[in-house]
Amino acid sequence: MNVDVTPLPGIGTRHDFVSRAGRRIGVITYRDGRLELIVSREDDPDACTASIPLSVDEASALANLLGAPQLVAQLRRENDGLSGVHTKQLPLAHGSPYDGRTLGDTRLRTRTAVSVVAVVRAGTVHPSPRPDFMLGGGDALITVGTAEGLAKAATVLERG
Repeated sequence: MNVDVTPLPGIGTRHDFVSRAGRRIGVITYRDGRLELIVSREDDPDACTASIPLSVDEASALANLLGAPQLVAQLRRENDGLSGVHTKQLPLAHGSPYDGRTLGDTRLRTRTAVSVVAVVRAGTVHPSPRPDFMLGGGDALITVGTAEGLAKAATVLERG
């Protein structure tokens, strides 16, 4: 996928790409830190047909919604045919007992036999997080384990 980066003098930067449907989809990052999701026509990137201002938290949530499922799907494809191995995205809610604590504090592997293979935060994948990795509300934990273990892990992240 080809992403175009366009400096917008005095404004910020636009990052966008042309979708298969011929729409130009992008994000404007303003100099003051504001973000805006935009949709334009392929033939005229300046002809914005839709725009949605996003807070940093909203942009982070959207990035997690778009990024984490792709990683989970890839892991599922790679583990296809291995019986008993499941991959799941587990959200860490704001206010979770582990919001602001380390991955090691969860003791997920010891308590549920589930491994956290990555954490997705604001669209950035943090592969193979160490026990001292600090978790935050809104993170998506990419996990591997048995179906039973994954269900237990979801409960641990929710309730402690």
